[in-house]
Amino acid sequence: MQSDDKPTNGQPTNGQYNLSFPELFNQLPTEPSADQHGAGRLAWLRAAWKQSWKEGGFLYERWEEVGQARHVSWYEIATWIKAAVLFGGLSLIVLMLDAAGDITSAVLKGLSDVPATGAGDGSGLWGTVDHPIRVFLADQAAHLPVAPAALYAFWQLTGLLGLVGGFFGNAGARIAWLLFGIGSLAMIWSATPAGGRAAATGLASLMWALASIVALRGLSLRPILHNHPPQYQFNPAVHLHATIPAPTPAGDEPDNVHPLQR
Repeated sequence: MQSDDKPTNGQPTNGQYNLSFPELFNQLPTEPSADQHGAGRLAWLRAAWKQSWKEGGFLYERWEEVGQARHVSWYEIATWIKAAVLFGGLSLIVLMLDAAGDITSAVLKGLSDVPATGAGDGSGLWGTVDHPIRVFLADQAAHLPVAPAALYAFWQLTGLLGLVGGFFGNAGARIAWLLFGIGSLAMIWSATPAGGRAAATGLASLMWALASIVALRGLSLRPILHNHPPQYQFNPAVHLHATIPAPTPAGDEPDNVHPLQR
């Protein structure tokens, strides 16, 4: 095996150059003539396969480049590996977009084709909350080109996606969950008779709050404080620069300076 510092993209390696695809055929054994049997051609292919896997062969060099791709940067990876990765990634994105479009079209078509259902009798705790929403959507669907059941199914789907996505911490799903709850409370307040409007809306608020424990799991309203140490530490200090005169040699005193005599 060669060392990991082998250059790629056709650079010289140990005094040799990586072979291009056309040059591969120059290393192959002599192809058998057409008058030979199929066993001879099979033997030629087997020999060519073994020859390409020997050190310096075409497949050997490509395998070395694949092994080195884990230890080098993107700019040092062989060009054919980059092309294969990009082509595979683009193909996967196209397939995912195509599948998502088909799924979305099927879901919307299914919601539009759902037959209208009854509004329910509104009994029980859940019926107290669910019945006004059904009535409100049925009244609004009379002015829209969509079935009441389709609106109700879409309302349920939005709540389910917001609940599940919010549990996993998705910000968009949590925003959808908040809008889902506010819209549900508004529909309940609008469609419930005046005598029990406050009770039904309050009950729906409690149910929404309990479900929000799951949807808003881990959400904190406390501000996050990041205490980072200063990059530069300031140490105040006072530096005094004083010049000390050099001592005067003996005998060089000025005339007005005389030694003290007793």
